[in-house]
Amino acid sequence: MKSITIHAARDLRIEEREASVPGPGQVRLRMAMGGICGSDLHYYQHGGFGAVRLRQPMVLGHEVAGHVDALGAGVSGLAMGQLVAVSPSRPCQTCRFCLNGQQNHCLNMRFYGSAMPFPHIQGAFRQTLVADAAQCVPADGLTPAQAAMAEPLAVCLHATRRAGADIGRQVLVTGCGPIGLLSILCARRGGAETIVATDLSAFTLGMARQMGADVTVNMAENPDGLAAWTADKGMFDVLYECSGAAAALAAAIPAMRPGGTIVQLGLGGDMQLPMQALTAKELSLKGSFRFHEEFATGVGLMQKGLIDAGALVTHTYDLDDAVAAFEMAGDRNQAMKTQISFA
Repeated sequence: MKSITIHAARDLRIEEREASVPGPGQVRLRMAMGGICGSDLHYYQHGGFGAVRLRQPMVLGHEVAGHVDALGAGVSGLAMGQLVAVSPSRPCQTCRFCLNGQQNHCLNMRFYGSAMPFPHIQGAFRQTLVADAAQCVPADGLTPAQAAMAEPLAVCLHATRRAGADIGRQVLVTGCGPIGLLSILCARRGGAETIVATDLSAFTLGMARQMGADVTVNMAENPDGLAAWTADKGMFDVLYECSGAAAALAAAIPAMRPGGTIVQLGLGGDMQLPMQALTAKELSLKGSFRFHEEFATGVGLMQKGLIDAGALVTHTYDLDDAVAAFEMAGDRNQAMKTQISFA
């Protein structure tokens, strides 16, 4: 079978690998679609991010969907040919965090396409994948493109849960990549009264408006674009910080009302925090990392037509054109979510 394997920065190869046979409690999937995530891009463009570096060839990919091709012993609830969204999160279920219901902080996490541990955890960008049946959420009624969006949607649903109820609240979203746009969709579904989105690109801000943002602000063209929301100590109840840029956070804090909540999703490296402003405004700063039960919730919301995460997909490439797909995914002036078809 073919796989998309990264060897070093800008060294992406289509390689042949042995197909596996599903064991008890496992299924073999004929992969249909995979989305290129920001972490995949970091491996492709830079060979890693922060202290995480490639030390051996690694199959990329963790936003995937496929069709059931074989069932291992003891598997029930799945049918041959059925489309499933595949959660890349494989917690051990035995460590203290898993037993406390915090599986996203598992001490022995096996997350597809991750160079954090060594040997690296191989990813899911391959023609066939053997997965635990528990990872597979039936995606009946969805397209493969929609089903492959379950993972980033789950990230944002987890962040929305961390923020608390958005009903009637004023929401600010900084950074309008896929996570920012999905945060807009989740906040709107959660009942936000007003959503303002900021970014540096006209293209991404145009997409933000399509996803439901009431107001968009281009901070490159108007660095003081949030000034209107800074009166009377600020107006926003919730900030979803999705850029990972310290400048975005610093510009947003003056527009936050006292007692507001900041949820940090963006992972751009260490960020300096204006601690005195956070203290004086009694702002709550919450991190948000990955997800667990929100994965199935996201699939269900898409199946019910309550969130259309597939609307973010702007480009689709064939497996053999993976390098072109990664180049397009890195162009924020024309690509939002780029997917690779394995069919």
